[in-house]
Amino acid sequence: MTAGEKQGPFTPMYFVKAALAGGICCSITHGAMTPIDVVKTRIQLEPSVYNKGMIGGFRQIIAREGAGALLTGFGPTAAGYFVQGWFKFGGVEFFKIQAVDYLGEEQAWKNRVAINLGAAAAAEFIADIFLCPLEATRIRLVSNPSFANGLADAFPKIIRQDGVLKGLYSGFGPILFKQIPYTMAKFAVQASAAEQIYAAVGKKPSELTTNQNLGVSLGSGVVAGVAAAIISHPADTLLSMVNKEGAGGNGSITSRLFNLARETGLARLALNGLGPRCVMIGVLTAGQFVVFDSVMPLIGAKKFHFVDPAVGH
Repeated sequence: MTAGEKQGPFTPMYFVKAALAGGICCSITHGAMTPIDVVKTRIQLEPSVYNKGMIGGFRQIIAREGAGALLTGFGPTAAGYFVQGWFKFGGVEFFKIQAVDYLGEEQAWKNRVAINLGAAAAAEFIADIFLCPLEATRIRLVSNPSFANGLADAFPKIIRQDGVLKGLYSGFGPILFKQIPYTMAKFAVQASAAEQIYAAVGKKPSELTTNQNLGVSLGSGVVAGVAAAIISHPADTLLSMVNKEGAGGNGSITSRLFNLARETGLARLALNGLGPRCVMIGVLTAGQFVVFDSVMPLIGAKKFHFVDPAVGH
C-alpha cells in the first residue's frame, strides 16, 4: 500500500478472512431469503398461476403444498452462495488492493468507481463458475419439487439425466449476464452511497461508533440492492426459465435463450417478479454488507477502504 492512512498488512490470510466473511454473509442472507426466492421464481416461471403478487404467492404455495414448500432449495442456496460469497467478497478485496498497489493511492482514489466496477466484475466471473451448478439445482427443485429430495439427491440426478453442461451450466450465460451487472452495481453503488452518507453527516468512518458505521452499511446496502435488482432482473427471469426442464427447446444453450427471450418479451422479462425481487435483493444486499462488516473485525481483519490523500485520513 502507499502512503497515508496505515492499512493492512494485506497478507494472504487477510484475503482468506475476507473470503470467509463473504461466504458467511452470503450464505446467511440468501438462505434466509429462500421463501421469498421460492415465490419470486414461481411468479417468473408460472405467471398465469401465481398472479396475485408476493403475499398472494405465499398464500397460494402454502395452501397447495404446505409451509415447508417455501424452503424448497434451501440446501443448494446456502451451499452455493457460501461458495459464491467466498470468491466474490474475497475477490473484490483482492482485486481492489492489487489495483491500489499498481496505481498508487492518489490515482486509485481518483479512479475508485472504475476499480470497484472492475474488481466486482472479475470476482463475480470466478464466483459464478462455482455458483452455476448449485443455482441450476435450486431452480430445478423449486420449479419441480417432486424432482428430488434435496441437493444430494438432485445434483447427481441432473447429471445423469441431462449431462454436466446442459444440466448444470445451461444457465451460465444468463447467470453471468445477471450476476456481473448486479455485482458491479452492488459494490459500486454501495461504496458511492456510503461515501455520500459520510459526507452528509460530516464524519469519517473512524469518527463513528461501530453501530453507526453498521447503520451506514445498512442504508447504503438497501440503495445498492434495489439498483442492482432492477439492472439484473431480466437476466434473472431468463435464468429461472432456462433451468426449467424442457424450456426453450432442445437446441444449444444460446438458441434456447433466444427462444425464451423471444417467447417471453422484454416487458415480462423486466417486470415479472420485479417487486418481490427488489424487496428480496434490497434486504439481502443490506444484510450482506452489515454481516460482512460485522464478521471482519470478529475474525481479526480490518476492511480495506479507499482514502483521499488530499484531505488526510
